[in-house]
Amino acid sequence: MPKKSTKALYFEHLTDNGVKCLLCPHYCIIGEGRRGFCGVRMNDKGTLISLNYGHVTSLGIDPVEKKPLYHFHPGSGILSIGSYGCNMHCPFCQNYTISRIEYAGNYFEATPRDILENAEKTGSGYAAFTYNEPVVFFEFMLDSAKLLSGRGIKNVIVSNGQISAEPLDELLPWISAANIDIKSFKSDFYSRYAGGDLKTAKTTAERIFKAGKHLELTFLLIPGKNDDMSEFMKMTEWISSISKEIPFHISRYFPQYKETAPPTPEEQLVHFGKAAMKNLNFVYLGNTMMPGTSDTICPSCGKTVITRKGYTVKNTLKEGKCPYCGYSIYGEWDV
Repeated sequence: MPKKSTKALYFEHLTDNGVKCLLCPHYCIIGEGRRGFCGVRMNDKGTLISLNYGHVTSLGIDPVEKKPLYHFHPGSGILSIGSYGCNMHCPFCQNYTISRIEYAGNYFEATPRDILENAEKTGSGYAAFTYNEPVVFFEFMLDSAKLLSGRGIKNVIVSNGQISAEPLDELLPWISAANIDIKSFKSDFYSRYAGGDLKTAKTTAERIFKAGKHLELTFLLIPGKNDDMSEFMKMTEWISSISKEIPFHISRYFPQYKETAPPTPEEQLVHFGKAAMKNLNFVYLGNTMMPGTSDTICPSCGKTVITRKGYTVKNTLKEGKCPYCGYSIYGEWDV
């Protein structure tokens, strides 16, 4: 079984036994015996340690669409692994009972080999590091991803994108796909409201795509908080500058944790979805049962090529191409 704590990667020693964590854009300077912003990286006598290495709060098979990933082996089951801790503090967090260290409760200990054995036992060819922010269990994710990848299992990260360039580059060879959550397109929203950095989230998404990894993006639409249409359109323009093909998920918000704003009206969700389609080829509406809003439409001929009802998927693509006009749909598909 894993040790109760493991030496962390990406930090530097300071005077008086201080350390500076280099994993994410907070670059926390941590005094002896103290923890960083994430709550799970601690200075132990001048050495930065990971307190949540091998601490698993959730482990099970999910539909890959739940990540959400719609263009990555649709209809597949994916082994999903979560720990606790986060390097943002969104007041609307839906997983706050594991992302916020003060709420973190039960977990069980596991090694990377345990994760591999579980994946092989279940027969899943895919694994996702998800639920809480996987960046804050970086060492465990990296060790597990290497083992999984070595056995032909494809790894996915579901992340807020708050990771420095060097650790991201070390992780990327072992990752096949990512869904990055873009909280807003206002720097002030990130820094004051959510405790993160917009520039880092954007850079992470760009680096993942340029590395040839499958990328999808998610945006939670919160009334009165991040629903400025002009800022939203700037976001879609930025995504389009990377590629119009990147699937974009606009999710309906519901009150959660500390956020009490009313749920996103479905008509507002539809309005933003139509606006996003001006710049992007694949736009999906999440957390809603409205019919057709999760179907994949060929951007060339306008025919429906993948239908989704809940997590039931009917995929008519032929080798990743539209069966009606032959347009190559962005994604990673089963042959």
